[in-house]
Amino acid sequence: MDDLWPLAGLRVRSGDLELRYMDDADVHALARLAADGVHAPEAMPFTVPWTRGTPTEVARSVLTYQWGARVSASRDAWNLELAVVRDGEVLGTQSLTATAFPVTRTAETGSWLGLRHHGRGVGTRMRLMILHLLFEGFDGLRATTSAFDDNASSTGVTRRLGYAENGVDVLDREGSPATSRRYVLDRATWDARPAEQRPVVELDGVPAARVQLGI
Repeated sequence: MDDLWPLAGLRVRSGDLELRYMDDADVHALARLAADGVHAPEAMPFTVPWTRGTPTEVARSVLTYQWGARVSASRDAWNLELAVVRDGEVLGTQSLTATAFPVTRTAETGSWLGLRHHGRGVGTRMRLMILHLLFEGFDGLRATTSAFDDNASSTGVTRRLGYAENGVDVLDREGSPATSRRYVLDRATWDARPAEQRPVVELDGVPAARVQLGI
C-alpha cells in the first residue's frame, strides 16, 4: 500500500516503542484492547463517552472511529491515528489532527492507552515521539492538546513536557458541566529542551507522508 497510500509506511520508533499507521490487524487489536477497559469506571476523560457500553459496543465504537479516520487524510484536514506498539502488542493509540496544516503548521495531539498499560511511563514516551514527528518530521510550529481538570495523568504529561495553558472551556460531559483546559507547545520551547530530555527517535516514511498530507 505504500505507493498508493504513503501514510501506510509511516513509522516512529524509540527504543522498544513504535508508533505506526494502523493496518486491519492493528485496528482489531485496538478494538479488543478498548473492550477490556480504558479507564476507571467512575472516570470519563473523553468529550464523547465512547467507552460506555458493553465490551462489544466499545469495540465497535473503536472500529467505527478508526475506519472513519482512515479517509481523513486530505491536504486540508487530516486525522492521523497511529498504533502504539511494544514487542508486537498494541498498547493504545496516539493521534495527530490538523486543519490547513501547510498554512497554520499547528496540530492537535490526542491519545489513550489500554487500562492495563497505565502507570508505566508509556504516555510520556509516546507524546514525545508524536511531538518529534510533528516538529522534526512535519516542520510544525505549534502543538495543541486539551484535558479535563480531573484527568491527572494526561495533564501531568502535558505540563511535564513544557506546554503553556491556552484557555479554558466548560463542556457538557455526560450531562454535567466539566472544565477542560487547552494547552499549547511552540517550536521554540520544543527546541529549547535539553538533550538529555530528548529520546532517540527514528522516523520512517516521512517524505512520502508529507506529500500525501500536502506539507
